[in-house]
Parts: sequence; C-alpha cells; structure tokens
Amino acid sequence: MEREPRRIREGYLVKKGSMFNTWKPMWVVLLEDGIEFYKKKIDNSPKGMIPLKGSSLTCPCQDFGKRMFVFKLATAKQEHFFQAAYLEERDAWVRDIKKAIQCIEGGQKFARKSTRRSIKLPETINLSALYLSMKDPEKGVKELKLEKDKKVFNHCFAGTSVIDWLVSSNSIRNRKEGLMLASSLLNEGYLHPAGDTSKAAAEGLSDTPFLDLPDAYYYFPDSGFFCEGNSSDEDVVLKEEFRGIVVKQGCLLKQGHRRKNWKVRKFVLREDPAYLHYYDPAGGEDPLGAIHLRGCVVSAVEDMPDAKKHEADSNLFEIITANDVHYFLQAATSTERTEWIKAIQLVARTGK
Repeated sequence: MEREPRRIREGYLVKKGSMFNTWKPMWVVLLEDGIEFYKKKIDNSPKGMIPLKGSSLTCPCQDFGKRMFVFKLATAKQEHFFQAAYLEERDAWVRDIKKAIQCIEGGQKFARKSTRRSIKLPETINLSALYLSMKDPEKGVKELKLEKDKKVFNHCFAGTSVIDWLVSSNSIRNRKEGLMLASSLLNEGYLHPAGDTSKAAAEGLSDTPFLDLPDAYYYFPDSGFFCEGNSSDEDVVLKEEFRGIVVKQGCLLKQGHRRKNWKVRKFVLREDPAYLHYYDPAGGEDPLGAIHLRGCVVSAVEDMPDAKKHEADSNLFEIITANDVHYFLQAATSTERTEWIKAIQLVARTGK
C-alpha cells in the first residue's frame, strides 16, 4: 500500500486567483510532493494541487507592489502567487517549500532540521507510540498554564519538563539523549513551539531545535493550546461587557467601506468569541462595529492609491474575513503592525 505524503506545513495564506487579479484566503497544505489549497480549513476536497516536482520558487516576489511578503511558485504550466501575513511567516513557508523541492530532486525524505541527518534513533524507538505515552492524562507530561513576558500560555509545558519525563520513563539514558529525542519529536510535528524562545530555536537560531530550558515552552498539536496577554485595569471593565479575554487593544486608522475615508478607531481584540471590536476613541461604551475573525486571513500591504489622500500610506494591513469582506487598517509603526497581525492570527485560529 502506497504511503500518503506527509504534511509538512499548513495554514491560511492569501492566494491570487488564476484568471483575475483577486486575492482570497486559502487553507494551504504543504506536502512532501506538492501543495494543496482549500477554500476552508474544514473542506475535505482541495480546490487545487500544485506539484513540486520540476517547480521553481521566487522570493521575494515584486510583481505586486501593494502586497508585501509575496512568493511565487511556478510550474511548467502556471504561476501561483501566495502572500503571508508577515516576514517570518513568509520565510518559514519558503524555507520548507525549497527544502521539499530539493528533497524531491535528490530523491531524499523531507527532514526539517539538519540534526535529523546526524541523529540516528535506535530502531526500538517508535515516535508515535512515545507521543501517545507523553499525552497520557495520568502518567504523561503535565499540561500547565505558564506565564512569560506578560503573556499566559495555556495547555503547554516547559522543555525541561519534557526531558525530565523522558528520563523518568526510562526512554533515555541521559539528558543529552533526551535532547536528541525531543528534537526528533519536534521535527516530526509531535511537539510544537510556543513563545519566542522555543520558536527561535525551532527555526534554526540555536544549536538544537529543542531547548532543555524552564522558559522554553511547547505544546501538543491537538491540545487546545492558546496564548493570551495579561490584562490591564481597563481590560477588566471591558470583560464585564464581553466574555472574551482581551488579547490586545489600541488605536488604529480604519478605512470606511462606503466613502473609503480613514478614521481613528479604538480596537479591542478578544480571543473568545473571536471578534475585533472598534469604538469611537473619544468615548462611548458601545462598539461602532465588529470584525469576526474566525477563519480570517490577515496580511501586511503596501501603499494604496486612495490611501495617500488621507495620509494612510504606510504600516497598512488587511483583514479578509471568512465571508470575503476586506478591511484595511493602519498601525502607527511597523512593529505595532506586526504585533497586531500576530495577535489577530492567534485569535483567528483559537477563537470561536
């Protein structure tokens, strides 16, 4: 029986239409031999499939001036354009796609980290069985609520806890072996990084993909993990009005749908339900409107033709809802834009 291609990476990207210059959110799945894209994450059948064999990747792609973080995947018959939300996300997709293409050309099995070539696990170790043991509610790795950098990480655990568990379960002889085994679990997708420290290591910015540290956090992919920001006194008042925990709030410039004029609005982002409410910054308890974020795609965009008239020509980003409604917003700085994009992405994945 032929083995199904393994999923390497998946998530929402904005994809350009094949016939018209329209950009729509798609659930994109990178396999070992191709890329599938779906209209929605829950769909069973893909809208299309791009074979990686014989394809070429172009990044950065400057074909579309208004859109940032675009990359192009070209086959013998067609060119496909995808847009990520921010630089690090685009680079992660590009790195894995390039690796998959190289593996196909070299007749190799995809491995995300070079450590896979240098670490040969004993034949007796079954990563899938080990993962199930780690998830055991009574005897496995305990999922906790941990805090770091004014953020709360739910349903996760420290890298040190993983190594401790591997030692106590006699899966390894020492912590060095545990680091190798945990790195393999991470590379194969049985563990996911949570927080900047563990994510940086997983992206290759450390000697090992996995960190044996008390402040490097990880989680199981199907654990219900989510992250939330600590609330200020002002957030407490808002919680009485809405049950959702405030993840981020602040003022942004918003483009109107009808007149296309730009106005300053106070935005409050909640994780459950997944809404971005906006208010009159001068005051008022009732929101002027709300953007439902579940299933949305958010991406940075460059200057817009009608934006300069209203001095909104930088640090722009776009939210495309599941119903294909487009919202354009402007942050004060590039850093703030990235923070909003990442926060909205998190809520779009975990909120209801």
